Amino acid sequence: MFIDHADISVKAGDGGDGCHSLSKGKVQRYKRPDGGDGGKGGDIILTSDNNVQTLVDFYFRKHFKADAGTNGSGNNKKGHDGRDMVIRVPVGTLVKDRHEDIKYCDLTEAGRSVIITKGGPGGKGNSRGRDATPGKDGEQKEIVLELKLVADVGIIGYPNVGKSSLISRISNARPKIANYSFTTKTPVLGLVRLGPERSFLVCDIPGLIEGAHSGRGLGDEFLRHIERTRILVHMIDMAAVEQRDPFHDLKAITKELGLYNPLLLKRPQVLAANKMDLPDASRNLDEFKKKTKKAIYPISCVTGEGIKRLLEAVYKKL
Repeated sequence: MFIDHADISVKAGDGGDGCHSLSKGKVQRYKRPDGGDGGKGGDIILTSDNNVQTLVDFYFRKHFKADAGTNGSGNNKKGHDGRDMVIRVPVGTLVKDRHEDIKYCDLTEAGRSVIITKGGPGGKGNSRGRDATPGKDGEQKEIVLELKLVADVGIIGYPNVGKSSLISRISNARPKIANYSFTTKTPVLGLVRLGPERSFLVCDIPGLIEGAHSGRGLGDEFLRHIERTRILVHMIDMAAVEQRDPFHDLKAITKELGLYNPLLLKRPQVLAANKMDLPDASRNLDEFKKKTKKAIYPISCVTGEGIKRLLEAVYKKL
């Protein structure tokens, strides 16, 4: 199950209470205060981990609480600090407040750790000649975890243009492939190897349609994964199997990118004209070239024609 959004509640541990204690030794005339401090509550720590791929764990568990510090005791004994709770999340997780427009952190690198809620300080014992104090409560927050996949290359385009077929040909990914729209419902990652020291990570973004930026066809859920990519491979159905004009497809998807995030229009794009093995593709490609000045890479995911040249062009841009 691929889950890329989760709402959870995190509560750091409470601090232990300071101890009120009086003791009298054998040679002492009066009792003296010797209450120890309470222990600090445990923190809640978020850590990005390459071994975690989705937020599915937070689909079943919504509440996380760190251990509380223990109370102080007599003879100046300090209470034990509560254990921290480490929550592992996928690389690329954005952490926001659930109720306010606050972004706490963006875990774009593996192994990065952030204290999201701090444990409460322990109370002070009376050994300092003043009254003992109770421990403070640990911080509590309701947060949103939003996963944006990190990849070098994002493959975008209308549904059923051959994105899944391409990623299955060029990488170790094995997405579902079928001859109907919206076969791919979640992003798929794959590693492309061009040689011993030449490789890059590619992401198959589910099909986009007009209105995607506003949520139509779950487009806004898919578009956020494009924000982490360095280059976009824009696939066009040059055979017009769905009876759409290829140039209209290019303009429509480009418009959706700009409406979702204008910065995406500055992202380098490589145009891949797919389905060149079908009869009408060559004629449509000639018309397409007259309307755009961008470099076009004709390919066929069925025969493998042009795919090596496309990958070399992508790697060169990277």
